[in-house]
Amino acid sequence: MAVPTTPSELLAGQQIELAISGMTCASCANRIERKLNKLDGVTATVNYATEKAKVTFPTEVDPALLVQTVEAAGYGAELPQPAKQDEAEPDDPLRSLRQRLIGATVLSVPVIALAMIPALQFTYWQWISLALAGPVLVWAAWPFHRAAWQNLRHGAATMDTLISMGTLAAFAWSLYALLWGSAGVPGMTHPFELTIQRMSGDGNIYFEVAAGVTTFILAGRYFEARSKRRAGAALRALLEMGAKDVAVLRDGREVRVPVDTLAVGDRFVVRPGEKIATDGVIEVGSSAVDASMLTGESVPVEVGAGDKVVGATVNAGGRLVVRATRIGADTQLAQMAKLVEDAQTRKAGVQRLADRISGVFVPIVIALAVGTLGFWLGAGGSTAAAFTAAVAVLIIACPCALGLATPTALLVGTGRGAQLGILIKGPEVLESTRRIDTVVLDKTGTVTTGQMSLVDIHVAGGVADEEALRLAGALENASEHPIARAIATAAIDELGDLPDVEDFKNLEGLGVQGVVEGKAVVAGRTALLADWSQQLPAELAEAKAAAEKDGKTAVAVGWDGRARAVLVVADTVKPTSAEAVRKLRALGLEPVLLTGDNAAVAKAIAAEAGIDEVIAEVLPKDKVDVISGLQADGRVVAMVGDGVNDAAALAQADLGLAMGTGTDVAIEASDLTLVRGDLLAAVDAIRLARRTLGTIKGNLFWAFAYNVAALPLAMAGLLNPMIAGAAMAFSSVFVVSNSLRLRGFR
Repeated sequence: MAVPTTPSELLAGQQIELAISGMTCASCANRIERKLNKLDGVTATVNYATEKAKVTFPTEVDPALLVQTVEAAGYGAELPQPAKQDEAEPDDPLRSLRQRLIGATVLSVPVIALAMIPALQFTYWQWISLALAGPVLVWAAWPFHRAAWQNLRHGAATMDTLISMGTLAAFAWSLYALLWGSAGVPGMTHPFELTIQRMSGDGNIYFEVAAGVTTFILAGRYFEARSKRRAGAALRALLEMGAKDVAVLRDGREVRVPVDTLAVGDRFVVRPGEKIATDGVIEVGSSAVDASMLTGESVPVEVGAGDKVVGATVNAGGRLVVRATRIGADTQLAQMAKLVEDAQTRKAGVQRLADRISGVFVPIVIALAVGTLGFWLGAGGSTAAAFTAAVAVLIIACPCALGLATPTALLVGTGRGAQLGILIKGPEVLESTRRIDTVVLDKTGTVTTGQMSLVDIHVAGGVADEEALRLAGALENASEHPIARAIATAAIDELGDLPDVEDFKNLEGLGVQGVVEGKAVVAGRTALLADWSQQLPAELAEAKAAAEKDGKTAVAVGWDGRARAVLVVADTVKPTSAEAVRKLRALGLEPVLLTGDNAAVAKAIAAEAGIDEVIAEVLPKDKVDVISGLQADGRVVAMVGDGVNDAAALAQADLGLAMGTGTDVAIEASDLTLVRGDLLAAVDAIRLARRTLGTIKGNLFWAFAYNVAALPLAMAGLLNPMIAGAAMAFSSVFVVSNSLRLRGFR
């Protein structure tokens, strides 16, 4: 943890990130936040999705006090661990939940079948139900009981409280009916009759309720946990982009060492095709550096002695000797990782509807159950009848369909999305899609292809396009430069096999030269042709100037002593981008183009795609500020991007959509991944996410509505257990069938 040194830092205090464990719902995060914020001078933000707390605290506060405060609230907290301790692969956090779910399912299915199908109720079937339901209630439901007990100790109630109380009440009453009531007699059956009558209840067992509710809720928790975004994966992916080892110059010899042993001032070698190990300054050599992953610039940057280079970018040309100027946490890559982390922690986790309702619903149900028990005892009813009514209130209120409401819709919605090339990360994502009004589109790789292509050929009088393309393509085919590859690829696609090149020479930063079909051919900058006394004729100079005005790259080509052609290369707009922009507008969204490229390129691309608002020449670290600025103006922002430079902005946006053709970092930092790499997929993603959210809301409404409608019957002591079972089964079937409608999404 950094020690503050300046007065302003001392005033602001230190910042630390705690790893929080034991949270089961968004209300847990709120409780921890409230407890930490009660400490003098402490400001805390707890994110349920990432399970982290970002805490700012005065220097006189011991970080151990923060951990103690969280633990006193009934949860776990850990201070940041040294990096080396984190290198080991963590245990699968879902393993315990998965084991409980599988065990509960295997044991619950026969219990539910025995209770609901009278034909299966053989002699002593009720005792088999007890034997099967016991492990489900004790072992599989243990996380709910533990959370309920912790909540009780701290005077709080959540869904866990209701689940624990409902299942324990159902099991305890069934045990009472078996041992002291008439339910344990040989040959006892539950007839399937839907009658409303007052009863003592000691002839009925509810093991299927205890086992079924536990299994349904466990399924919900498992699928939710599986889909929750893990912020750490984005940061690991970002840092994985860097080089792993480096050739350092020691006494004039190259020695390969791990990157983390580099020191500031070390000189290291970068060969063509290798990643630059860390931020530094070039001392020897010149090349083209592909920084598109970090900066979004589609054109490689020409660099030479004295120029700065950034770690994790790729050397596309010659051999470089670089002197390291920044290492470790000071590098641009590490600072971008920090930006992603900060944006994800600042991002407020949307509280799930069930948790919001449960804050009111749970205490009311418990109060109603206690009130029902008191009323019937006070009214002179039998103790058994009073307990039956009170337990019925808890059982019918325990929302078994609620455990299915979100995960089934999410499973069907995400499954359909996967078929359409859309990956939805979790339920909190869906809430954002309903509110967004602005969609920020990264240029390179999102609106455009992200690859250089030949877009135009201009030739002098008397020269055929085919001849210019053949000679230039053959010459450029011998070079590895991305612009050369674009020309060579176009020539091969158009003409097939190309002639051989003799006496090829690559002139760093200028272009290439060689002999093709007996002609001395040069291609590159006009300065290279000028060295050969080949000046561009007026019409070619005009075409070159027009291309460069639009932000495109113009390559001059000359042979037989004259400049004869200009080949224009550019990053091209994807064929579907303009249609996607129209459809985004139809969804009520305002598109904005955001890019690190120059304004001329950005405006030309925006005009072709039909985008009015353009924000250009933005550095990677400033993209987050652009998103924050739009949010500060009251806009709810979605961001579509694909590069490392977009990762922090994707995390900062209210909704992040990553192109699956992009980097792992962008994908991890986003909420939705578009596998197709097509902007039309963004339109489908927003429509599908909105439809899925609507289905979840409908599910949640009916999951509660069935329970609430039956509560008066339970309180009146008129609830036949078969009606309770049937209502539960019907609400679950409704929720599942309603979710399955998403399979028809087009």
